[in-house]
Amino acid sequence: MMIPSPRGNLQMSHVGSDMDEDVRLLDSYDDKDPLTGSSRTIQVRVTGMTCAACSNSVEASLLHLPGVFSASVALLQNRADVAFDPRLLKDADIMNAIEDAGFEAEVLSAPDSSKPKHQSTLLGYFTIRGMTCAACVNSVEGILRDLPGVQRAVVALATSLGEVEYDPYVISKDSIITAIEEAGFEASLMQSSEQDKIIFVVGGVFSEIDAQFLEGILSYLKGVRQFRYDRMSRELEVVFDPEVVSSRSLVDGIDGQSSGKFKLQVVNPYSRVTSKDVEETSKMFRLFTSSLFLSIPIFLIRVVCPRIPMVYSMLLWRCGPFLMGDWLKWALVSVVQFVIGKRFYIAAGRALRNGATNMDVLVVLGTTASYIYSVCALLYGAATGFWSPTYFDTSAMLITFVLLGKYLESLAKGKTSDAIKKLVELAPATALLLVKDKGGRVIGEREIDALLIQPGDALKVLPGAKVPADGVVVLGSSYVNESMVSGESVPVLKEVDSPVIGGTINLHGVLHVQATKVGSDAVLNQIISLVETAQMSKASIQKFADFIASIFIPVVVALSVITFLGWYIAGAVGAFPDDWLPEKSNHLVFALMFSISVVVIACPCALGLATPTAVMVATGVGASNGVLIKGGDALERAQKVMYVIFDKTGTLTQGKATVTTTKVFNEMPRGDFLKLVASAEASSEHPLAKAIVEYARHFHFLDEPVDATSRKDSTISGWLYDVDDFSVLPGRGVRCFIRGKQVLVGNRKLMAENGIIIPDNVENFVVALEESAITGILVASNSEIIGVVGVADPLKREAAVVVKGLEKMGVTPVMVTGDNWRTAKAVAKEVGIQDVRAEVMPAGKAEVVRLFQKDGSIVAMVGDGINDSPALAAADVGMAIGAGTDIAIEAADYVLMRNNLEDVIMAIDLSRKTFARIRWNYVFAMAYNVIAIPVAAGAFYPLTKIMLPPWVAGACMALSSVSVVCSSLFLRRYRNPRLTTILEITVE
Repeated sequence: MMIPSPRGNLQMSHVGSDMDEDVRLLDSYDDKDPLTGSSRTIQVRVTGMTCAACSNSVEASLLHLPGVFSASVALLQNRADVAFDPRLLKDADIMNAIEDAGFEAEVLSAPDSSKPKHQSTLLGYFTIRGMTCAACVNSVEGILRDLPGVQRAVVALATSLGEVEYDPYVISKDSIITAIEEAGFEASLMQSSEQDKIIFVVGGVFSEIDAQFLEGILSYLKGVRQFRYDRMSRELEVVFDPEVVSSRSLVDGIDGQSSGKFKLQVVNPYSRVTSKDVEETSKMFRLFTSSLFLSIPIFLIRVVCPRIPMVYSMLLWRCGPFLMGDWLKWALVSVVQFVIGKRFYIAAGRALRNGATNMDVLVVLGTTASYIYSVCALLYGAATGFWSPTYFDTSAMLITFVLLGKYLESLAKGKTSDAIKKLVELAPATALLLVKDKGGRVIGEREIDALLIQPGDALKVLPGAKVPADGVVVLGSSYVNESMVSGESVPVLKEVDSPVIGGTINLHGVLHVQATKVGSDAVLNQIISLVETAQMSKASIQKFADFIASIFIPVVVALSVITFLGWYIAGAVGAFPDDWLPEKSNHLVFALMFSISVVVIACPCALGLATPTAVMVATGVGASNGVLIKGGDALERAQKVMYVIFDKTGTLTQGKATVTTTKVFNEMPRGDFLKLVASAEASSEHPLAKAIVEYARHFHFLDEPVDATSRKDSTISGWLYDVDDFSVLPGRGVRCFIRGKQVLVGNRKLMAENGIIIPDNVENFVVALEESAITGILVASNSEIIGVVGVADPLKREAAVVVKGLEKMGVTPVMVTGDNWRTAKAVAKEVGIQDVRAEVMPAGKAEVVRLFQKDGSIVAMVGDGINDSPALAAADVGMAIGAGTDIAIEAADYVLMRNNLEDVIMAIDLSRKTFARIRWNYVFAMAYNVIAIPVAAGAFYPLTKIMLPPWVAGACMALSSVSVVCSSLFLRRYRNPRLTTILEITVE
């Protein structure tokens, strides 16, 4: 069935009902009680989850309820899907269980089982064209938030993007676009969290018959819900069911059905937006040059031609009621005013229609007043013979300068989004897919679009090529340059089982990689998403600009009216001499010129662009240096940080613990002692446990090569003792039974809890280790201490310098650790930290953060982003360090991709530099308006006799917003602070 489209050459097609029925049969499946068949599924919004442990806690609480068949908790979506027996439980029981676990709950929906299962909300990114200032942003946000089914809407002026969270079963993407377009703006969907839409550029369509052939193929492809083909742009938009057909199957299906006639290339949504930005800039340039081309003759007629007698005599030739010069000026200005300047009328009209005002309203008021006065002056002269001067040139020059400002602003704004463009360019366009037979043997290879890679695909990466997707090496070894993602300049060795990141460069050997994460799950796409989200977010300081923008235009219009009435009344009552009036002018024209200048010189755009452009540039600079910032609020808080709390293990230290000493206090041979300890620690995930197991393995198998495979096999093979009743005791150690005897490996607290007395000689040995910054791990068997293992984690080489640098910046460093006091103090002394909190349990780190926040201080927490999640979430600024491959589940505000503490200084310094620039932007924008409006109103005219022509006022207004954007672009020159400069070290 073909449905005509309002876009002319666009056609929408829906597949037949037989395919819809197949989809419904698949989607209507629900888990049900096998005995009763009664089931109800609800979706619950869960607020307060910060890490995977939180989601596991919620899931466990739900599964313990009698009558719950299944419970799935999505951390990133803050949502739980629960299937249960409605005869045993109610919705309120589900909510109470979640709230009893310490989280807030809200039932979102109870989907009908006859409908496809769906996410409770979707996140859509919409490109919105036509916004000019903060007032436009406020207007669009207000319209979106009033739509039924829209839960959240954020619009960014600098990126021309809108982020909308909506319920797809209440409102569709097309309805959102329609609402934006009815408000007078242009809108299109860039991308959605719903993976059901793909856009191709189609080659091979040369005629109407080819187009119909393509549409026929799509109509019979299973899983295709609808499609739309644009013959002008050659873009094919397909909406499909991802559970029935994949995007690559679509391409293969079209290629096979057409016998290779049609060639499809996937369009990257980010590249599509970039091309539209280029089109917008090109369009603005064409408008400006056209306006300039028509305005120059008007300027020449007014200024130059009167000095050329022959030309001037032709202009004075009367043609009907008017002079030839007047006819020419009127014709040229009319084209500029109503053809080239049509966009200002459209924008002003939609703003007023929505009860808002913007900069376009000011431009339309000023230029229309000048144009109408000039036309009236001509008509009045033709009727009475009294010819007043016209000001057609004011209208034309004003529009020309405003368009120049818009063009320069568009260029500058394009520069602020360079970070995302560069990140998008990291991804390769194509990939080599290894084709395998049923037995898993490689029988060939084919080149495919990188956007069509699926999890599980085997990919071949040649030397010098980019890794096309996140995955694991299954064959080969090579060095990979990961600097473009992690910021680390040293190439990393990749062998079998090594993880690789999409977008990085393979330097030497050939690698076979199995794809594990594609699309939005890939690291590169997560980085792009983080940068984009940060650029969409609004810092608190932006609220000030939004408030000013909401009242700015009405205030300016009121000032313009007051200016007009003031000068006109003053002239009428003789408050100023007539020689102040320009030649052939009167009080009405004199007052009108001041009034128009006030309208056109005022600039709300500069205020609206002051914050978002600076935040955009700063987040881009941070991303290019391996520092990912999750929003303007985080950037704003970081500049005020007074305390930085460091976790010890893996943050201040290298996180590569090594055994430095072992001592046995009974007759047990050293080898047997190490085997016993390794057996107890083999099931633990703690870094110290892994160091002990590796040390013991190396002791027993000294001649074995230490590679990933042998290490994995040896730690689980028969050389270890069998372990029973193993348990991890957080903050204390491990407990298990080996050969019927209880074995304890841990700290003093673990020994005390089990009634084991530590002899003096053992205590003295442990104290000596701890005073040397070595952690002493006690080992007990059969209720007595049998030995001690000393484990050290070397400090990062930059730790002490970074601590000193923070102190120089006025920030107080603090160390918090679960280690004992002696070791903690020894490490703190080595790095120069005075304030130490030791023997703190993982959950207690958040309490330490709150303790420093009590007096209102802004606190930053730096941790590895896994076991420090509660503290990272509690801190005003959480910084997850070295978490580049797991950024999706971080509770932090900053993700430091490199495992380098110097980035902590950079994060704070970048924040300070950014907000210093923002404050300068606001000072300039406010000062400009505060000074420019009185000058335009003629407040200083009695003293200086200088009148600001309206076209000059328009030029000032256009350049003011350009100046603010260019000011923000200075942040692109930001360089990492040199520690030698911070520490005031002179290098000879």
